[in-house]
Amino acid sequence: MKLDINLYNNLKSIRTRLGMSQQDLANIAGVTRQSIGGVESGQYAPSVAMSLRLAKALGCQVEDLFWFEQNLPEVEAVLNKSVQCGQQLRVSLARVGGRWIAYPLVGNDAFRLEMIPADGEAVAVSHQFTEKNSDSEAKSSFFPRGDAKSDRVALASPRASQALEDFSADDLFLYSPLGEQKVSQPVSNPQEHLPCQKSYVQQQTSQQRAAPYKIETAVSVSKLPLAEDEAQNQTSTNKVLVRLLDDVERLQNTVVVAGCTPMISLWARASERWHPKLRVHHILANSMAALRSLCQGEVHIAGMHLYDPETGEHNIPFVRKALAGRSAVLIALGVWEEGLLVAPGNPKGIKTVSDLVELGATVVNRELGSSCRILLERKLQEKQISLHTVKGFDHIVYNHQDVALSVISGIADVGVSTASVAAAFGLGFISLHRSRYDLVILKEYLEEIPVQQLLSTLGHRLVQSQLEILGGYDVSNIGEVVANI
Repeated sequence: MKLDINLYNNLKSIRTRLGMSQQDLANIAGVTRQSIGGVESGQYAPSVAMSLRLAKALGCQVEDLFWFEQNLPEVEAVLNKSVQCGQQLRVSLARVGGRWIAYPLVGNDAFRLEMIPADGEAVAVSHQFTEKNSDSEAKSSFFPRGDAKSDRVALASPRASQALEDFSADDLFLYSPLGEQKVSQPVSNPQEHLPCQKSYVQQQTSQQRAAPYKIETAVSVSKLPLAEDEAQNQTSTNKVLVRLLDDVERLQNTVVVAGCTPMISLWARASERWHPKLRVHHILANSMAALRSLCQGEVHIAGMHLYDPETGEHNIPFVRKALAGRSAVLIALGVWEEGLLVAPGNPKGIKTVSDLVELGATVVNRELGSSCRILLERKLQEKQISLHTVKGFDHIVYNHQDVALSVISGIADVGVSTASVAAAFGLGFISLHRSRYDLVILKEYLEEIPVQQLLSTLGHRLVQSQLEILGGYDVSNIGEVVANI
């Protein structure tokens, strides 16, 4: 049969995966080996009868073997962060709260240790509305097209809200091909991708300049950067049209977990082995960012380890304030040791945070919203040490691995992370605090089968054994419900 240039096939990869030669498949399907070779090379389009025989012989559907490129399904999704336009955009997809969420695979988000396969390609994106804040930094927001209520979204600053009054919904949102978009001004600070977090960053910066000894704003739940009205109204509005590269059913079986602990990735891989159809998408995010993503409907589960010195509680006060009346459950994942990472043998002789200044040690710090940064600031405050007297305090990295690498490479003498990270990199460790790591889940998600499957594995030995051998973790309470909110 004459080849249709738009017809694609997956015959060779499926046959090879099953350990079959072309002749083996030809014998089972009742066709010639030459026919198999012609189909695999794209020189021959099989008849309906031959397609059915091949699918039966391989134990799959015809649609698994053959497809038309232009017939790839498309879905409308909401980006969980702003991106530059005018470029090809690979995304991961998941169904959260009844809508598709697209997670851009851009920069560091495109990798773990290997590049992450895409679930789809964004083929249309909304125009951006850009305004300058008081510090003349660029900030981009997207707005959905719809009724008057949906057009008014929570913005990062009062000026943006005022500017919105001068535009109609049609001015702010139009679908068009990615290639026709203008490239917006790049965002210089990665934290600006999160509107709520940007306002928090600005608030903290101004407060620290004015009163370097007063850092309660970073450690107390009373200063939580998510205002109560934002907890319910702050939603992502970056709409895109995504051409799927994977099966819809598989994508719908995805659970999205935001958090910073390596425990999540180990838990995810073990769970996927136990439930082969389950897929877990892990987003690296600090505790504040993870909680914010949960409030914005971007993830199913947020992992956090925040300590409130006013109440002496972990996580619960922050969740209660951020959710503003919404129902959630907190499940313990474990208790870990947080403290100072130092070079092997501790050549500087660092024992306490006071030594950071007295010994002239160079610190590598975490971003605002990170529990590790909050811990460092709290310990410095207890010793009445000004943040700005600590060398390297403004040197920021965004994950535990980069803290360890900074110490190993000699860029810094010390950084705050966990005992398990220290053990993984062969570094010295000075404990400062035992922190409970909780999983926060909106109760509305608890009825979803993929979420139930993931949570059901918390008590499985396959999961617990992976976490126990990490070191620095106490998982005796794993899976325990610590609070209903």
